[in-house]
Amino acid sequence: MSQTTLPKSDELKGKSIIISGGGIGGAAGALALSLRGADVTLYERAPEFKEVGAGLQIGPHGVRMLEKWGLKDKVIDAGYLPERMQFRDAITAEPILTMDFGEEFQRHYGGRYLVIHRSDLLSILVEAATEAGATLLNGVQVLGADDREDGVVVHIEHRADGTREDVGADLLIGFDGTHSVFRKLLVDDEPVPSAYVAYRGTSELPEDPDMKDLKDVVGYIGPRCHFIQYPLRGGELLNQVAVFQSPRYLEALTEGTEVPEDWGNNEEFKNAFGHTNEFIQGRLGDMWLNTWWQMADREPLMNYVVSDHIIVLGDAAHPPLQYLASGAVMAMEDAECLALFASQAAVEGGKNWRDVLEEVSAERAPRCARIQTVGRFWGELWHVDGLSRLIRNETFRQAEATGWFKYADWLWDYDADRREYLKDPSKGEMPAELKEWEYNLHKIARLRDSREYEQVTV
Repeated sequence: MSQTTLPKSDELKGKSIIISGGGIGGAAGALALSLRGADVTLYERAPEFKEVGAGLQIGPHGVRMLEKWGLKDKVIDAGYLPERMQFRDAITAEPILTMDFGEEFQRHYGGRYLVIHRSDLLSILVEAATEAGATLLNGVQVLGADDREDGVVVHIEHRADGTREDVGADLLIGFDGTHSVFRKLLVDDEPVPSAYVAYRGTSELPEDPDMKDLKDVVGYIGPRCHFIQYPLRGGELLNQVAVFQSPRYLEALTEGTEVPEDWGNNEEFKNAFGHTNEFIQGRLGDMWLNTWWQMADREPLMNYVVSDHIIVLGDAAHPPLQYLASGAVMAMEDAECLALFASQAAVEGGKNWRDVLEEVSAERAPRCARIQTVGRFWGELWHVDGLSRLIRNETFRQAEATGWFKYADWLWDYDADRREYLKDPSKGEMPAELKEWEYNLHKIARLRDSREYEQVTV
C-alpha cells in the first residue's frame, strides 16, 4: 500500500465553502478542501484554536491521510511512534494481548501508528490549512443558516462586540461538535452518557523512574475501569488516563431518578480502583482532579445531509466513545471524503452539491455507525468481571497467537476513494457473531421501564 502526497489542484476553484467549528475536523476540512482549490472560510467561536484534553491515538488510516496532505513528517516530529500496543489485565497486570507495530504491521496497513497531543495536531492542521489558502477566523459564532437556490446564507455573530451579519457561500459544513446547531435540524436527540468518566494527567516522562523506558501504548483493562499510558512529544511527556464506572450514575439510571450533575466526582474516583493492581493504584496521584470528563456518545445518525447545501460531519454527526481511539480520525476521514468526492464530481461534471453530499453521507454514515456501535461493545468487553473476564483474557491471547489483523482491518484498512460503504452499506453493520448483543445501558433502561427489576445487572 503506497501513499503519495496530494499536489495542490484547482478542481474546486471558484467554490466558496464555509466551515462552522475549528476543532480537528474543521481544520482538516479546511485543509482538504483548500488543497483542491476551494475558497474556504472557517469560523470558530472561541478566541483561539485549542483542543481540550491531552493525547490522542491515530491509526494507520489516519497517518496515511496526514501523509496525503503533506503532514506526515510534521506530525511524527510532534508526536510519538509507539512500538506496540499492550493490553494487560487490570487486576493481575499480566499481558493478555500485544499488538506489534513493526514492519509487518506497516506493510499490511501502509502506515504507522501515531500518538500525539491534541493541541499539537490541531496547530499543525490550522497552520497547513492557512498555508493552503483557507481563511480561519476566531471569535465568530455560526448561529444558523438558510438554504437558497444557488447556495446558502450563513448567519454569524462576532463575539467581541455582538454584531451579526449574513455571509453567502456555495456550501456550509457543520463541524460544530457534539452540541451542533445543525444536527438539531436532522434529529431531536441528546448525548448518551456511558456511565464512565475519565481523569487525565500528564507529567515529564524522563524524570519518572518507573516509566522513563516506556515505548508502548499500555492499557490495563479490568472490571468497571481501565488505565492507559503512552508517551507524547517525542517521549518527553507521559500521558495517563484513568477511566471508571460511576456508581452514582448507574444508581440513578437503574432507579429512574435524577442523575447528579457531578457524577464521577473526586470521591468516586478515590474509591474506583481499589480492586486493581498496586502499580495502577500507585499512579493515580498523577491525575488532574480539578476536572473530569463524563464520557458520552450519541445514537448513530444515518443521514448527515441537512439540506441541498448543508451537511454535518465530525462529532456533530457521529460522536463516539473513546474505546477505538477513532474520534479524531473519523473527522479527518469525513474531511477527506467530502473534498475527494466533491473534486471528483467537479471533474466528471453533471453533479450538484446535493448529489455530492448524499454520496458523502451514504459512504460515511454506515462506517461511522459501525465505529460508534463497536466502540460501545469494545468498552463493555474491557470492563467485564468474573468468568467473563477470564474468557476475555483467553480470547485476547488467542487473537495474538492466531493473528489479530483480521479484527482490525475493517477499521484501519480504509480509504474513502474505494467507496466501499457507499457500494455496500451492510459493511456498516455489526458482525454476524455480535448481532444479538445489546448495549448494556439500553438494556438497563428497557428493563427498568418494563419494571423487570430483577433482571437489571450493571
